[in-house]
Amino acid sequence: MLQLDPGVIIWTTLTFGLLLVVLRATAWKPILKALDERERTIRQSIERAEETKRESQELLDENRRSASKAEERAQRLIEEAREFAEKIRSETMAKAASEATRLIDKAREEIERDKQQAITQLHGLVAELAVKAAEKILDETIDESRQKKLVEKFLTSLRKN
Repeated sequence: MLQLDPGVIIWTTLTFGLLLVVLRATAWKPILKALDERERTIRQSIERAEETKRESQELLDENRRSASKAEERAQRLIEEAREFAEKIRSETMAKAASEATRLIDKAREEIERDKQQAITQLHGLVAELAVKAAEKILDETIDESRQKKLVEKFLTSLRKN
């Protein structure tokens, strides 16, 4: 079954060699060229993907920094607003306290003035009543200077009591 025929071996080798030469001349270069082109396309796609990934990472980092800055700014604005509100509240409270103190002082002054006016009127009424009572008691009219002396004496005695 296994017979080695030198003629077949030579012709097979020659045919195989000739086939290799023909394939190399016609198909080998286009196949290698297509493989090289495919390799170049894949390499370019990988490079573009890596570049896109790098750009995406840079954008993501930039967005994170921007978000962080925006958060810091928002926190700063909130703190400034709180401080401003506290300042306004303090000023308002101080103004209200000042106004209340002013109104209380004004009311005290008015009360004191009204009190003095009432005391003066009361003194006048008491003096007049005392004079009339004294006139009725004495059944005589007292002159004006003597009336004043009596009233003063009477008021002095009232203040001591």
